[in-house]
This record gives sequence, structure tokens and C-alpha cells, in this order.
Amino acid sequence: MDEAPFAGWYSGDNARLFKLLSVYLNLDPAYVTADMIAGIAGSSPTKEQTEFAFASLVAAACGLDVYGSAADRRFFGDRFLPCFSLLDTAPYVSDPFYSALGMPEGRMGRWSFEKRVCRPYEAFVYSDPVTVRDGSAFRVTPRIGFFAEPYPYPAVLENGREWMTLMPNETNTTAPALGAAHGDVLTFGLGLGYFACSALMRPQVRSVTVVERSSEVAELFSQFVLPKFGSSDRLTVVCADAFEYAERNYAPGRFDFVFADIWHDPSDGVGLWRRFKALERLMPGADYSYWLEDTLKLYL
Repeated sequence: MDEAPFAGWYSGDNARLFKLLSVYLNLDPAYVTADMIAGIAGSSPTKEQTEFAFASLVAAACGLDVYGSAADRRFFGDRFLPCFSLLDTAPYVSDPFYSALGMPEGRMGRWSFEKRVCRPYEAFVYSDPVTVRDGSAFRVTPRIGFFAEPYPYPAVLENGREWMTLMPNETNTTAPALGAAHGDVLTFGLGLGYFACSALMRPQVRSVTVVERSSEVAELFSQFVLPKFGSSDRLTVVCADAFEYAERNYAPGRFDFVFADIWHDPSDGVGLWRRFKALERLMPGADYSYWLEDTLKLYL
């Protein structure tokens, strides 16, 4: 497999787009307000009008001169505007795991479960970028979402730093692995238990084994999450280092499906992903899935 299918993508308009959006998301993702949207699109805008107003406000905040510079106008319409989507909270709050879990709050050592709220018009990455060939180059479009209403969500934090949340990016990027999970499933990384518990809801799944390094996270899960779903002899949580466990337990026929999600984001995930890929030879015949794999390839 070609591990660098998008080599050289981070240049030109791609680089400019990622830099502008990174600045906005890191400095003030809740800069846009409902009043600002109404000032451009009126009191009852359509979805398309809302997205245009939102993108225009973010562009202005990032210094794009969309009303004066012809080059900036082209860049805005061709590359910037397509990044933004007004999302509906309904599919996310109706997710079976979200509905059953509620908003657990508790602490165990460095780790905690907390309730957080995404504010109306607060921008966030909601899925992997869309990558398409554009002549001899690749066009990469980040997917930036926002809601028009508050969205409460549970989060797992280590010393105040989010490790997993039930924001759309988590559920959207985990969906392909959940849809493919079957047989005896092995997953690395527990978090809130979203993948593990959701996989057990699938009739195609016989068992789920979770490898989690932190005993504190495992205890939080046992106390605050598992009781919402009922104890199950089909679920096993093992406290161990992911790679030590894989080297000891990968064997032909041992597991049917493997999903790894032990990185915080793509920037720290590439090396870990490549280590996992190198171990696949120990358990041929299994199906493998890795969180944010498409995005990880962009970071190689």
C-alpha cells in the first residue's frame, strides 16, 4: 500500500486554507454569533444563506478581502466557502450511545468525565477532510461544522485536556469502523467507551476486548458508563500497553476485527499508526481499521 498518496499536498491554496482555518479554530472558534449571522442573512435564513454568512464572517476575521480583492473573492468561493456546513444536532443527540449515556461527571486521579457545551455558531472540525485530485495536484477541503443551537456533550479529560468527546467529529470518524466491526473485536483505547459499547449493539459482533493503558480511565468507565448499558460477559477491558498487548496476542484467528484509537489527534498519530500497521503481519486474515486514517496519511 502506498503510505503517502497525498505527498506534496500541503502547498499553494491547500496550505493557505489550512493556515487560515487553524488560526480561527485555535484563537476564537466561537467568534461568530447569532446576531452577526442575522445582520448578514436576516432573521430566517436558509441553510445555504446561513453557511454563506458564517463563512463570510470567518473570512473577514481571517483577513480575507472578499469584497475588494479579485483573488480573495475567487479563493473564498472556490476553496473557503465549501469548507463550512450548518449541522443539525438531532442525529447526534439521537445516537443510541449518547441517549443511553447522558452526561456522566466524575474524577479518578488525572482523569475526569465532564459535561461540556458547544455554543451556537462555534466552529469545529466535524469529519476527515475531503481529498480529490485536481489536475496533477490534490485539493484538500477541511470539513468545518457549526450548530445554530447549543449542543451539550460528554468529554473525557486528562488534567483538563480533552481526549475524547461525543462531538460530531468523534462519532462521524468512528462510524466507518463501527459499520465494519464483526466477530471477535479488539479495540485499543477506551475513552468514553463509545466504540466498545456501540460495537456490542451490532448483531454481527460476538465479543469486544478493549485494551486501555490507564487503570483510572477503566475505573471511570466501569463506574459511570458501563452501568448505563448493563454488564456484559461479551465485553472485556484489559489494562495494558497497546503494543505490548498486540505483540503478545496477535495470532492467526485470535480476532476478526481490530480498531485502534489511542492518539489525541493526527499530529501525534502518524507514528503510532505506522507501528500498528507493521504488526498486522502477526494476525493475517483479520480486518483492521484506524481512527482518522485518511487524515493521518495527509500528515505523513
